[in-house]
Amino acid sequence: MPRTSEPDGECYLVGLGSNQRHHRHGPPARVLRAALAALAAEAGVTVEAVSPLIATPPLGPSRRRYANAAAVLRSRMTPDALLVRLKQIERRFGRRAGGRRWAARVLDLDILLWSDGAWAGPGLVVPHVALQMRSFALGPAAAIAPRWRDPVTGLTLRQLDARLTRPRALPIGQSWSGP
Repeated sequence: MPRTSEPDGECYLVGLGSNQRHHRHGPPARVLRAALAALAAEAGVTVEAVSPLIATPPLGPSRRRYANAAAVLRSRMTPDALLVRLKQIERRFGRRAGGRRWAARVLDLDILLWSDGAWAGPGLVVPHVALQMRSFALGPAAAIAPRWRDPVTGLTLRQLDARLTRPRALPIGQSWSGP
């Protein structure tokens, strides 16, 4: 799937998620594979690496499990221009603007990190504001870009993922009482 004929540009780390069947592509894992193919076919975008797909529980009101992945893209586009392309792909897959927050969705594409550091503009903040708190984004991202650094904390994706997912001891004086 990756193309090598595209010119150099900036690297982006993009998170992909789906928890709804698509009428043509099928279940969420296949939706993500089709979305990756759509990204690879975009003019001005090169897919350089793709993480394994993982299944994760939903956030918020949705009851359907998500398929999540991450991809490293190279493009000469600015972050806001790339976001426009990502939103166009989401719409082609049937995503509608203005839906309920964290509701089921056929496709979600988010810019998580950018090789030039931070970006803030209307509708977009890079690094993604919730990246440090989302194991479903950090796990796949750390699998393909473990040494990329979060410009806010200075920590690598591997370090952020380890901080979020490592087992922690209970505070002194407390014990676990079970479910």
